[in-house]
Amino acid sequence: MTLVFLGFLRRPTRWWGLLCLAAAPIAAAANSSASPGPVNVAQMERTEILKDAAAALTQAPITITKYRAKLSEGGPHDYYSNGDYWWPNPHTTNGLPYVRRDGFSNPDNFNQHRECLRRLRDAVAALGAAYKITGHDRYVKKAVELLRVFFLYPQTRMNPNLKYAQAIPGVSTGRGIGIIDTLHLIEVPRAIEAMEKSPAFLPDVLAGLKRWFADYVGWMRTSKNGHDEAKAKNNHSVAYWLQVAVYAQFIGDDKLLRECRQRFKEVFVPRQMALNGSFPRELARTKPYGYSIFQLDNLATLCQVLSTTNDDLWTFTLPDGRGMRKAMEFLYPYLADKSKWPYRRDVQAWDSWPAQEPSLIFAGLAYHDQKYIALWERFNNPTNPEVRRNMAIRQPVLWLNDPARTKQP
Repeated sequence: MTLVFLGFLRRPTRWWGLLCLAAAPIAAAANSSASPGPVNVAQMERTEILKDAAAALTQAPITITKYRAKLSEGGPHDYYSNGDYWWPNPHTTNGLPYVRRDGFSNPDNFNQHRECLRRLRDAVAALGAAYKITGHDRYVKKAVELLRVFFLYPQTRMNPNLKYAQAIPGVSTGRGIGIIDTLHLIEVPRAIEAMEKSPAFLPDVLAGLKRWFADYVGWMRTSKNGHDEAKAKNNHSVAYWLQVAVYAQFIGDDKLLRECRQRFKEVFVPRQMALNGSFPRELARTKPYGYSIFQLDNLATLCQVLSTTNDDLWTFTLPDGRGMRKAMEFLYPYLADKSKWPYRRDVQAWDSWPAQEPSLIFAGLAYHDQKYIALWERFNNPTNPEVRRNMAIRQPVLWLNDPARTKQP
């Protein structure tokens, strides 16, 4: 690690800790004798993390059972949501069947269960990050309380399936693409892993949570909805396999992790990425800018999750040059200056993109490239609901520097 990064950054002390912390696995991949250097986690985004954690400490228990979806064919423990771009039919008296307006989210959809997922993620991720940088058990105790209510208590738990996600009134009771709703859960296992060695994280709670995620990934891999989503040809399959990767890592399923790596190399890069690093199916949507960012963020997170000393997906490249580096090089100029975007503008939330995209920080650390890190630092966390809906990571510290993850299963 060189000091060249520091001259360009506004908060060098914070970033020295961040760079040292996150660079260790990548450096070790290149040089087995590499040392992570002086790690000072307290210097990493401490103010922001502790502010989020303070709010999480006041969070009331969260449960989807509090919100009953009138149109759901499931029970009170079954997650339910509506397809984003489906609206009441203007040509029928009862509004059925709903009709599609691609790119325009219906604000009257049933979103309460989605909001529960995101509020739980926000709180647990903040508590996990705060524990990681302070070691204070009060954060763990609160996280355990929230996790028990949401996942484990018989009266309030969410069932580990998404049979009724992204339903379309008058058309479908639930669809495979609804599995993308739980993309926001991927930060929960990472927060649990940050806290699980605390004496406040009781073994029976950890065992119960691992059973829940094992059951959920099992449903994802065996259900019709899961099969449909796994083979999607656009961002939906990437989001699906990112979830599978995180949950498989949490429950220790090495076979499934190897399948995720294979999917990245044999499907996502060769079939979804163009020679210039763009994603043609995302560019064809009514929100090409936002979808391109979403796809890049999720592929970068896959690299972060799946890369090992023996198999570094950040450096994986097809003979024609396609790979993660090419994808970053394509989108970076348009993240740095949106006015240069040569394609059509998004029909919604155009002014709110980009934000603190995880692809920038992950790639900056993986490639030791200051321009990505500096750009990440320039942005803020999103406030626009549409952008927040498309960002799965709120606490990057939870995704950095776990030496155990550099070992090939």
